[in-house]
Amino acid sequence: MNDYVNPSISESLLIALIGFVTVFVVLIVLMYIIAFISKIFSDKKSQAAPVQQPAASPAPAEPREVYTGVKLNGVDEKTAAILMAIVADKMDKPLDNLRFISIKEVK
Repeated sequence: MNDYVNPSISESLLIALIGFVTVFVVLIVLMYIIAFISKIFSDKKSQAAPVQQPAASPAPAEPREVYTGVKLNGVDEKTAAILMAIVADKMDKPLDNLRFISIKEVK
């Protein structure tokens, strides 16, 4: 017991190496156990419930209106983008839920 109270450098390195090897061996064993268990459960799941093909979605009744963009009258694109962002923020709505038809500078 007195040998391990003040071990030499070589004994300390050997103890550390044994600790590292032990940790890595346990991690590798856990990895294989987890892979084995997941394989067992995935096989049971695939055998228990066959995958059904989703039903084809019906065609929309009315075609949606095609949105071609915002008409800018005397306003550059950067200013228009800033104005749209401000409006969306003030209305507490996402920008993609709003539709801007035209933006015109008032003098």
